[in-house]
Amino acid sequence: MKVLAALTDPAYTPRSRFNGYEKFWLRFMNDKRDLPFIRLLTVIHLTVLPLAVLLFTSLLSGWMWWAVAALYFYIAQFYFKGRFGLMFHCLCHRKTFRPAYQQPLHNYITWIICPLFGHAPESYFSHHMGMHHVENNNGEDASSTMNYQRDSLRSFFAYFFNFLFLGFKQTFQYLFARKRKKLYTRLTLGEWVFIFFCIGMCFVNLKATLVVYVVPFFFARFVMMLGNWTQHSFIDNSDPENIYTNSINCINTPYNHICWNDGYHIVHHLRPGMHYTDMPQEFLKRKDDFARQKAIVFDGIHYLHVFYYLMTKQYNKLADNLVNLNNMFDNREQAIRLMKERTQKIPV
Repeated sequence: MKVLAALTDPAYTPRSRFNGYEKFWLRFMNDKRDLPFIRLLTVIHLTVLPLAVLLFTSLLSGWMWWAVAALYFYIAQFYFKGRFGLMFHCLCHRKTFRPAYQQPLHNYITWIICPLFGHAPESYFSHHMGMHHVENNNGEDASSTMNYQRDSLRSFFAYFFNFLFLGFKQTFQYLFARKRKKLYTRLTLGEWVFIFFCIGMCFVNLKATLVVYVVPFFFARFVMMLGNWTQHSFIDNSDPENIYTNSINCINTPYNHICWNDGYHIVHHLRPGMHYTDMPQEFLKRKDDFARQKAIVFDGIHYLHVFYYLMTKQYNKLADNLVNLNNMFDNREQAIRLMKERTQKIPV
């Protein structure tokens, strides 16, 4: 186990000078701390978007088309996917742009850019904001992990396929039952427009549609479910609504530098609207509460590591990277025993 080390995750460093490109965008933005989002969107518009359009043209054929398709898929679905997905997550929680520009720019990102990364328009926002953060992974959350054995690969695939085939229906039913008409309308419109759009584009260029839209859609749902599974793998069955003990934090990892401190998932559920650069300090402020609740905090590893160690039941590896806040565990065996208890299925 580890002691709490100095945090290396990104925090905001105040600046007094900005270049012309930054000054231009600051006229549209609420918070100068969000300039990295604009830089990421700019690079995506210079790389991912042109390549996606190129694949639908007749300029490429034969092996050249497949070479560009492979390059495109790597850039969009492996290099930028996590960065974009977690940036969009931040955009959903905070109004990035000033009132006059917020809705047009958010709609553009939602309807034009999100599908390039496998996100059907409006689905993520409706599910994540309308249900997941309301229920905090509890029983009525369509993506809840409670009803599964969370160190079992078989259970994970049952969870994934359940959400893949029934997630839309369950999310719609949840929102409809609570009379959240705006959200269930957006959810339905986004899903069905995306489906019919993909069907139509298959008649234009089948190969390009599969590479640019269809395969990324299934890949995105898999990645999102893997992430949510890992973030909510450890749950105290005596108090499943306790945010400190139904999620985890991953600190001091390069992942936090490219995915906007997404490792601070407990902090995020405690303070959903908090800017990502404030999360490390918020964690330090609450560390005594984390220790008192025996919250699971890993140092130096991220969600893919945690998922792999869980699926292979390497609790010793998890214990190696577990932070023993305020000596909340007497020994390594006690920590492993608690982690095993928190991965047990909780019937809903």
